[in-house]
Amino acid sequence: MIFVTLGTQDKTFERLLIAIDKAIEKGEITEKVIVQAGNTKYESKNMEIMDLITPEEFDKYVKECDILITHGGTGSILNGIKKGKKVIAAARLKKYKEHVNDHQKQIIKEFEKEGFLLELKDFNQVGKTLKKAKNFKPKKFKSNTENMIKLLEDIIEEDNNTSWYNKIKEILWYGFFGVLTTLVNILSFYFLDKTGMNVYLNNFIAWFLSVLFAFITNKLYVFNSKSMDKKVVLKEMFSFFFFRILSLGIDMAGMFICISILNIGKMISKVIMNVIVIIANYLFSKIFIFKKDA
Repeated sequence: MIFVTLGTQDKTFERLLIAIDKAIEKGEITEKVIVQAGNTKYESKNMEIMDLITPEEFDKYVKECDILITHGGTGSILNGIKKGKKVIAAARLKKYKEHVNDHQKQIIKEFEKEGFLLELKDFNQVGKTLKKAKNFKPKKFKSNTENMIKLLEDIIEEDNNTSWYNKIKEILWYGFFGVLTTLVNILSFYFLDKTGMNVYLNNFIAWFLSVLFAFITNKLYVFNSKSMDKKVVLKEMFSFFFFRILSLGIDMAGMFICISILNIGKMISKVIMNVIVIIANYLFSKIFIFKKDA
């Protein structure tokens, strides 16, 4: 049995599953293939695919498999080599939007250099790499090996730096598109107000247009959710609009308080409420909509 694990990354790694599926179709793989796909949405008649599994199930599949095919995550790699498994590792690459950088390539290279695994360099050569794996004898892992400890320390440090970079990058992009969303909302409100439309109906239409703009830009550019799978898109859209409706309630209530109770001008009220709403929307997106698995 071949066990394929893509980890719990928030980005898809469909490219690897397509390559394995093609190898099965060609007859290069005849063994049963079980896949832990994480957030990668892929359907195949040739493989048994599960999204997420328990740690106990994961360990069971690793113990039972003849070959472990994994992405370049340190946890998945170490899980395999500690159990003495034949590991084939394939790196997620930035150019395919599979990761924010190419550090998985560096990680795999170091493990291969030490003799712990084989790298799948060419995704058109899955069958050839599997043939090589059958005669491959992985080096036994020793947790007290000085070189490996240093390697893991470097990897952990790099992953931590990447994590901080991702947080900063995400906030910057969210802020940028948040400003554009606010402009869409305010300009829509301004031009509709010129028609003499009821202020609250005006506010609702401006909100709807800005939310549609926000969903598209957040999906594609802030959180890099490129999947066009209908179920995924509908789930994202439902969650996104649900919390935007909640923030609409905050917006409408705030507009009422500012205009009707505090007697603040309409445009000033609109700017104040947009600042409050954009903060609330970021927190909703971060905590409830675009959660990342550990």
